[in-house]
Amino acid sequence: MSKSKTRIFQTETKQLLKLMIHSLYSNKEIFIRELVSNASDAIDKLRFKSIQNKSLGEKIKDPNINVKVLKNDKQIIISDNGIGMSEEEIIENIGTIARSGTAKFLENISGDKQKDSNLIGQFGVGFYSVFMVAEKVQVISKSANEKSDKAIMWESNGEEKYKLKEVIKENFGTDVIIYLNEENTEYAEEGRIKYLLQKYSQYINFPLNLISDEDNSIRINDADALWLKPKRSIKDQEYIDFYKFISFDQEDPLLWIHNKVEGKNEYSNLLYVPSKPPFDLWNRESPRGVKLYIQRVFIMDDASNFLPLYLRFIRGIVDASDLPLNVSRELLQEHQLVDVIKKSITKRALESLKNLKEKSVDDYKKFWNQYGLVIKEGPAEDLENRELIASLLLFSSSALDSQSEDHSLDDYINRMKPEQNKIFYCVADTFEAAINSPHIEGLKSEGKEVLLLTDRIDEWLMANLMEYKGKELANVAKEEIKPNEEKKISKSDQEIISKVKKHLGDKVSDVIVSSRLVDSASCILLPKHEPGSQLRKILEAAGQDIASSQPIFGINLKHKLLKKLNTLKGKQFNSFVDFLYDYAIIAEGGSPKDPAKYLRQLDKYLA
Repeated sequence: MSKSKTRIFQTETKQLLKLMIHSLYSNKEIFIRELVSNASDAIDKLRFKSIQNKSLGEKIKDPNINVKVLKNDKQIIISDNGIGMSEEEIIENIGTIARSGTAKFLENISGDKQKDSNLIGQFGVGFYSVFMVAEKVQVISKSANEKSDKAIMWESNGEEKYKLKEVIKENFGTDVIIYLNEENTEYAEEGRIKYLLQKYSQYINFPLNLISDEDNSIRINDADALWLKPKRSIKDQEYIDFYKFISFDQEDPLLWIHNKVEGKNEYSNLLYVPSKPPFDLWNRESPRGVKLYIQRVFIMDDASNFLPLYLRFIRGIVDASDLPLNVSRELLQEHQLVDVIKKSITKRALESLKNLKEKSVDDYKKFWNQYGLVIKEGPAEDLENRELIASLLLFSSSALDSQSEDHSLDDYINRMKPEQNKIFYCVADTFEAAINSPHIEGLKSEGKEVLLLTDRIDEWLMANLMEYKGKELANVAKEEIKPNEEKKISKSDQEIISKVKKHLGDKVSDVIVSSRLVDSASCILLPKHEPGSQLRKILEAAGQDIASSQPIFGINLKHKLLKKLNTLKGKQFNSFVDFLYDYAIIAEGGSPKDPAKYLRQLDKYLA
């Protein structure tokens, strides 16, 4: 074929080609990734074929991909010494939209050989992304099976037609010559192309070289794909250096998680927990997640599909062998494999944190101080791993008069009294309010431990956790821990209770003699399923309309203030009941509706 001939794309229409070029991809720079991936595929094909055909073995000695930038000519040339294409193969693979030579190649191999062939592009449309930046593209290819200098040049401007012409090419392989349009001359800048090659193709299998106008060559992919190497061959310092390379963090990571899964679902992951949280940790809408690679080729930053929100601080890489993307390979499709990978690496991350907790108390405390609040989001988001997450939680405790969060739920269970079947906790705005809460007086007097929770999220956490290892989590501010002791209440005391209840009216649902009160005169109790003040604030902030609750008013008939009620009548009685009610509200960390009135009453009773 000495003369050029014109052919029409087999998938027919100019409109379809325009759709592919202008609508399929959202990011123009993708063309570099796709073309370099195609070049890598071509070398992989040659390497695989050389196993079956020994004559090809001599041609695979020095595989490489060269990218040359010609600024003045507004051209980019991407060359490989891979398998190359014959005229028939060019027509079949490039002349037919959405027909992939790689996909067909994969159909023809099977078993372990398929695993060894790192073939990337299976959609058959990646090549056409080049027309987002090009006014014309030439592909010059010589098959490795061709013994003469005969090669085929394919040429198109991205319309409905393309040209074929026989040319001379000394070496086998493929050259893609990109003639940039006026709108995209930025890609003729060497620095721009270098950045894109490093971004998308840093870890491909074969040497990737950037060649300047002056024919100066720079090796681009000089970094190892550390996540694909056996763990036993990697030193700790290599893990640390790699983390700093991919994260731009100057601090050493707190820990790393490295796994390779083989079999039906093949993938590798290398995840890190930074020593310090990212600045946007509390912005749940900010970009997050790990870097996604497919067969060493970079696909996207912040692939949030692989980790739950409560692990959003984790950084690292997931590399999957056969992960379903959308046709442009810019977005993950909803697929079972994505869920499988997410479940697996989530569980591994949690187990790694648990191992850290068991092996190094000091290191785990560092982790908890930085990320504890985020981990507390877990039980509400991840039902499957709820108990595992719960094993990671740390709390302050009434067992030690210290604000430090040093106690796990397992620690609590190990210290429980034999007859105890509940884990008691108290929610308050401050540690001081929790440790001095009237709700825990009775339990402390019985030698029972109470966990002290002071973070805004704590009540939400416990509402979603509910139990741990068969032990109910019991909020001491809700109803009675145990029924009132079976003893007769004197007639006069019963009358007092009735009068208190009558005066408070709709403010409360009931008035009881609280067995938990020892030193305090009164307390506010909530019905078991009513949200506390912390949870109420969270729900209201989320826009939920929460109905006003009717608390239970608990009183301590043994307290001297309650004995004073026996001496009061009428307005004085009612005024003192209001005082006791405000007393209980203040003990909860709340504020009475009329603070000035309360202070006047306090002055009066103190006098």
